[in-house]
Amino acid sequence: MPIFSDLDVIHIFDIVRKVYKQNKSYKNMVELNQIYKCNVCGNIVEVVHASVGTLVCCGQPMELLHPKDISQEGNEKHVPIIKKLKTKIRVRVGSKPHPMEEKHHIEFIELVVNGKVYREYLKPGQVPYAEFCDMGEHVHARIYCNVHGLWKS
Repeated sequence: MPIFSDLDVIHIFDIVRKVYKQNKSYKNMVELNQIYKCNVCGNIVEVVHASVGTLVCCGQPMELLHPKDISQEGNEKHVPIIKKLKTKIRVRVGSKPHPMEEKHHIEFIELVVNGKVYREYLKPGQVPYAEFCDMGEHVHARIYCNVHGLWKS
C-alpha cells in the first residue's frame, strides 16, 4: 500500500512550488516551459514536466535561457511580432528581416496560447515566420536565434 496517493503528491508539489515562489533562495526547481541550453554541446531543451532538480548535460548544469524583449539591443531583428488573422495567428520575426543563413538563423518560433505551446522549426533559407491556428486570447511568442538567443513578444 503506497504511503501517498497521486493526489497527495500533487498537493505536496503545489506546496513546494508555493514555498519556492515565496522564497527565491530555492534554486533547484525547473518550471514548465523554461528553456535550457548546454554550453558544451549546444543541446537545447524545454521543460515539459516541472520538478525539483538541476538539468545537466555533458557533466555540467545547463543554462536557463532568459528571453530578451523589445527593450534590448537587436530587438528590430528578433522580437516576435504577432498578428491575428480571421482564423490564424501569424508570427514573424522582427520588424526588419532576420538573416536565415547557415551560421545565423532562427531555429524555431513558438506560440504559447492559454498555456499550450505550439512550435514551428525553421531551417536556413526559410522565411522566418509561422502561422498557427487561432486557439485563444492569452497569446505570446518566443523565438530562438542560434547567435543571439531566446526572444519574446
